[in-house]
Amino acid sequence: MALRACGFIVFRRLASCAPPPDNIQYLLLQTSYGQHHWTPPKGEDDLTTALRETKEEAGLGAEDLQVMEGFLKELHYEVRGRPKEVLYWLAELRDPGTEVTLSNEHQSYRWVRLEDACTLAQHKDMQDTLRAAHRYLEAQQDKQ
Repeated sequence: MALRACGFIVFRRLASCAPPPDNIQYLLLQTSYGQHHWTPPKGEDDLTTALRETKEEAGLGAEDLQVMEGFLKELHYEVRGRPKEVLYWLAELRDPGTEVTLSNEHQSYRWVRLEDACTLAQHKDMQDTLRAAHRYLEAQQDKQ
């Protein structure tokens, strides 16, 4: 039986001189265990869990996030020899100045642009997911 987790790829738009989508930054958390890998906040098994885990791991609640309709990615990989699947929704931070508050599961966080997020994430499937999120946001911007 596969382990299952759900989370959000949280992003914010900066009020800067950079045009969209270059004004977008993604939130990655560094684990306080294992290899100290970088990942978006995630939890056990559905959207409700993703909201709860994002609140627990990053201090960002449903009131802080706008979930983007139409974006959902599923990743499959192994953890200690067991299959794991993770669902990620895309969510925008409503107020870019909202502070992140880490749980004891993480030791650091960063807001970074796409290529830096991909460098930190290291795993190809997470890099592909971040790029897919960015393409989705670009397409949404083009519709406006």
